[in-house]
Amino acid sequence: MMFTGIVTDVGRLVKVEDRNDGRLLRVATSYDADSIDLGASITNDGICLTVTAKGRQGDENWFEVFAALETLAVTHVGKWRIGRRLNLERSLKVGDELGGHIVSGHIDGMAEIVEKQATGEQLTLTFRAPADVAPFIAKKGSVALNGTSLTVNTVEADRFSVHLIPYTVAVTSWGDYEVGDFVNIEVDPMARYAARLMETLGGLNKQD
Repeated sequence: MMFTGIVTDVGRLVKVEDRNDGRLLRVATSYDADSIDLGASITNDGICLTVTAKGRQGDENWFEVFAALETLAVTHVGKWRIGRRLNLERSLKVGDELGGHIVSGHIDGMAEIVEKQATGEQLTLTFRAPADVAPFIAKKGSVALNGTSLTVNTVEADRFSVHLIPYTVAVTSWGDYEVGDFVNIEVDPMARYAARLMETLGGLNKQD
């Protein structure tokens, strides 16, 4: 599945069921339940999860997804509580506009918010990236944070910043976050391909 990091709905976690093999989540959404296929992929705060059930209760549509133990180990899902707002995006269809950048929904780790600056309705957030993720973050490059495609403004060691315009703040859950919160991070896959290419070329040169 492929996504773009353009949030199309902000859902709300309405049910959590912890199991010995993972976590069942029910998410209220403005997506029409009839338009959601069982087995479809939807990113929830950037995590690609498979729809296992769907329905409508009163005027509210909902879908359920299951986060396995592996997902819980590398994301923030295990700490989600009922009422949490979630950035949602449905998978791309042929012909859809690629509005952000290519996002897989496979999380690389969790980044911590270390600074938050508000200027009117705009936000500038600074994050500390995991040590194994930081090398793939570049100034003016793209990064997906909690499912939102954002441009990196500054990079210094393991810290980087992004700027959110008022529209992005309004149509996502970013206004909910504070310093000390952790978010799911997925680096631009092109950065990984480039790093792998350099590693391969380096190995070939050594053989020569």
